[in-house]
Amino acid sequence: MQEVMADSAPKPVGPYPHARQVGDFLLLSGMGPRAAGQKDIPGVTLNNQEQIVDYCIETQTRQLFANLKAVLTSAGADWEDLVDITVFLTNMDADFKTFNRIYAEYFTDNKPCRTTVEVNKLPTPIAVELKCLAYKPRG
Repeated sequence: MQEVMADSAPKPVGPYPHARQVGDFLLLSGMGPRAAGQKDIPGVTLNNQEQIVDYCIETQTRQLFANLKAVLTSAGADWEDLVDITVFLTNMDADFKTFNRIYAEYFTDNKPCRTTVEVNKLPTPIAVELKCLAYKPRG
């Protein structure tokens, strides 16, 4: 097993790697739209108590996909290697259509299996998170 850490992705919020190569599979840790090296989260407005007062799911989703790309690249993988994605949204009614539209822009050729669920809260003040699995045979 080999750990993968991507310098161009935000640091994980806990003691875990961005991804782990296990045989021919690349398992990616849950990933959100925080930007590497920044305190502010793209597309999120917080109040003084660090609570979300406004957010843009489109901005968060695009940053999330940039983070995903950074981790895949660090592991020597690409979009085409993704085989399964679980999406966590904090507001399915408000955000699913927009998320789905943006998702379709990024996944035109490769269409991984996908599950989308609504959750009450995520570990940081974000509205979307991904959990991914890629198939990347060792060369």
